[in-house]
Amino acid sequence: MGRKQAKSTVAKPDRITLLPGHVIDHILCYLPIKEAVRTSVLSSKWRNKWYTLPNLVFSNAALQDRMVFESKFIKMVDHVLLLHSGSINMFKLSDSGHDIFSVNVATDIDRWILYLIGKSIKELVLEVLMDEFYKIPWCLFSCQSLHRLKLYSCWLNPPTTFEGFKNLRSLDLDQISMTQDAFENLISSCPLLEHLRLADVIGVSQVNIHAPNLKVFDIYDQFEDIRFVDTLQLTTVAINLSLYLNSETYQNRLHGCSSNLLKFFDGLPHIQSLEIHQDFLKYLAAGVVPVNLPTPCINLSYLSLTIKLNDLTEVSAALCLLRSSPNLRTLEIFARIKEHTVLSTPTSYCWEDIFSRPTTPIKARHVTMDGISATKLELDFIRFLLLYLPVLETMHVKAGANVTLELTKTLNQFKRASGEAKVIWEDDMSSSVVDPIYDEERSNNEEVEVSPIMEKRQSKKPRWMKDYVCK
Repeated sequence: MGRKQAKSTVAKPDRITLLPGHVIDHILCYLPIKEAVRTSVLSSKWRNKWYTLPNLVFSNAALQDRMVFESKFIKMVDHVLLLHSGSINMFKLSDSGHDIFSVNVATDIDRWILYLIGKSIKELVLEVLMDEFYKIPWCLFSCQSLHRLKLYSCWLNPPTTFEGFKNLRSLDLDQISMTQDAFENLISSCPLLEHLRLADVIGVSQVNIHAPNLKVFDIYDQFEDIRFVDTLQLTTVAINLSLYLNSETYQNRLHGCSSNLLKFFDGLPHIQSLEIHQDFLKYLAAGVVPVNLPTPCINLSYLSLTIKLNDLTEVSAALCLLRSSPNLRTLEIFARIKEHTVLSTPTSYCWEDIFSRPTTPIKARHVTMDGISATKLELDFIRFLLLYLPVLETMHVKAGANVTLELTKTLNQFKRASGEAKVIWEDDMSSSVVDPIYDEERSNNEEVEVSPIMEKRQSKKPRWMKDYVCK
């Protein structure tokens, strides 16, 4: 009788082991470097995969003690770079744990940057908070392989031999210290720059942008002046700007015969999306405010404004933009009150006279009014918009604090140029559609449907609203 055949003890490959190489690479790209290294124990196929990761992201989020963190962090980065055998497309240092590095780490970062330059790094992100600004080493300014550069809490002082980043497409500067000349030279020396973001750039008061291929510009800062030169490709601009109101530059513009509006839009012939917040509308209103821009913004489809409705110069600048945007589709208004104004004293404009009926109507289909506090000015402005928007589809009215149900009763009496327009009332606790009351068959006492919580508000109706009737 023959021997029984022994059972095979060879383990069948599991699903993880059988994954194709490109799928494993894709998975590893979404893991923090520490977790990517740990995947080596999964199988022999995974063992050396992290050696060739193209994107390296190092975060200090998991480490607490500062001195222990710095020592471990430096050793981890050194270990990964020593064993890495492939190309490196992206390298990121992140302070997501909000730990502050000591200045001693700067020499290690210098080493890593020099190594990455030799690897023809394409994307470099340094988000490292130290006891003082990290000084970018001069060697980085010779790196022509960079496509994207994002710096936080750094000091930029390019050498006199710096000739620009010839392949840079995206530049993000946040909490950066540099001189005015260094800033202008940096921007103008990046001929392929498409995306530029600036936030809290210390040492720069005049923002002069010379970038022929720039498409997206985002700024959050405090400056005296801003100017676009040779930016014909620029289509998306977001400006959240605080003004030096007492600066000589602003005061000269304020009382001069020039126009900030004309100078600003002269550099934006193809603008499609524009956000103007904080004090920037006041900056645009300095000097002469024209009725219309000489060249309409025919491509502008999205406009977002922060406006003080009780500041006639800001109102005039905003209406100039509306007159000059024949193809506007989405309008967003953040209503604010000018400082040092007595809120209990109602102020009114004849909006039709200020606006001067346009040859073509405003074509916005979607409007948002945010921060509404039920002043007469705000309601007059809403009524004006409803009368001048013939293709309006939706208007969202977002109320501020202590606004009562009485406001919705007033809104539903406003006539609308568009038969399809829906006014949607929103506050922190409810959202409802405010239907217009035009025909006599509907009772003037008809209630607007809102949440029960809204009905319980006990705030008094402003005195001026009692006799407010849409004419």
